[in-house]
Amino acid sequence: MALPTIRELLNSPGPKAGAVARGWIKTRRDSKVMSFAELNDGSCRESLQAVFCRENGDFSAILPSLVSGAAVEIQGDLVASPAAGQKYELRARQVKLYGGCDPEKYPIQKKKASDEFLRTVAHLRPRTNKYAAMLRIRAELAYAVHTYFRDNGFFYVHTPILTASDCEGAGQMFTATALDLSELKALPRTEGGEIDFSKDLLGKKTYLTVSGQLEGESLALALGKIYTFGPTFRAENSNTYRHCAEFWQIEPEMAFYELDDDMDLAESFIKAVTKSVLEKCPSDLGLFARFVEPALLDNLRNVTENKYERLPYTEAVKLLEPENARFEARVSWGADLASEHERFLVENYFKKPVILYNKPKEVGSFYMKLNDDGRTVRGMDVLVPRIGELVGGSERENRLDVLEQKMAAFKIDPQAYWWYLDLRRYGSVPHSGFGLGFERLMMLITGISNIRDVSAYPRVPGYAEF
Repeated sequence: MALPTIRELLNSPGPKAGAVARGWIKTRRDSKVMSFAELNDGSCRESLQAVFCRENGDFSAILPSLVSGAAVEIQGDLVASPAAGQKYELRARQVKLYGGCDPEKYPIQKKKASDEFLRTVAHLRPRTNKYAAMLRIRAELAYAVHTYFRDNGFFYVHTPILTASDCEGAGQMFTATALDLSELKALPRTEGGEIDFSKDLLGKKTYLTVSGQLEGESLALALGKIYTFGPTFRAENSNTYRHCAEFWQIEPEMAFYELDDDMDLAESFIKAVTKSVLEKCPSDLGLFARFVEPALLDNLRNVTENKYERLPYTEAVKLLEPENARFEARVSWGADLASEHERFLVENYFKKPVILYNKPKEVGSFYMKLNDDGRTVRGMDVLVPRIGELVGGSERENRLDVLEQKMAAFKIDPQAYWWYLDLRRYGSVPHSGFGLGFERLMMLITGISNIRDVSAYPRVPGYAEF
């Protein structure tokens, strides 16, 4: 039977003789008559104080090994603590050292370390309060995602990681191949001298997916409401605080949903998962509110308690143009709004989340449904404080002739998407969906400002360590 975690010990209904705790020493301090060690196992933010008294045993031989980073098992009595701020402490009787640690070389010291430094020791940074709290919140948030969709009648589906489709039409994709690229002279070639991917394992050139949307549409047009939640990849050389080469994405697709339904779902989803984390992670969120983003809880209440402003793109441009002097990039109709414009609308003008919709067709994707004006598409973005765009979605183009025209305008080969066009030939219906980057949602909920710090092992240009 598994031993109770430190979280379970701290939540015990009463004192307990013969308790056992395992974990890593955070700190140790000594007085003339006893020693105190803070023990943490990652199950919660709080540590369990272990007390070593002479009357309970001779710990003189092992105490020098009980340093920061050491892994131990401590047996003793869980008793009420006389100290303020902690319910229990563990009066040690026996100690087992699992793994020692050289305190002079251990990178995680008691003094505060910079985020930049901690990224270089990503294998150890989860032992810090900040990153352990981040990972616990991430786990709870992922659970909330699945709970929301399951409770609302969605089916969880798995779309391909290896794909021949470029959903965004941008071409910024990682090539996936089984060919031995170290032997360039031995690679199969076409008559034109290009690599012949028809000789590759999958018979054609394939990539790591940028989105499961297109495949998700096909599944929604059979099951009604589906969602994907998995890793996606962008080979975009973008060194910003908001972009990673590998990230997790949440993508629901719904048959018979029009744009208004899509916006309703996005707002409902964000509010529900944020409320869930607020309810279930108060201690960890309190750490971020105290040390990372003082306005965090106010921002999260803003996200969960307000009705989101729905703003047509054309109206947004009218609001932003008089403010052009404050922006690095000027706003005019037809331009894709930048993060600074999005944050102005959310943080300065409306002071609450905004859903921007009906954007120009030139800045939309080929699959977005064309409006009757011929100038705009039924796309929408959910904008939130600090982050800007959190969600991007649309009503999908369900008319075969219009979709074919749009693919031609985007220079997309219809033969490569014959199956996607088939969805418009056989029982086409209005349908919608959106994509939400899980890491950006984590940035919103924790107040962490850099996407490199909301996943255990970030993948960014020039860096694939660990």
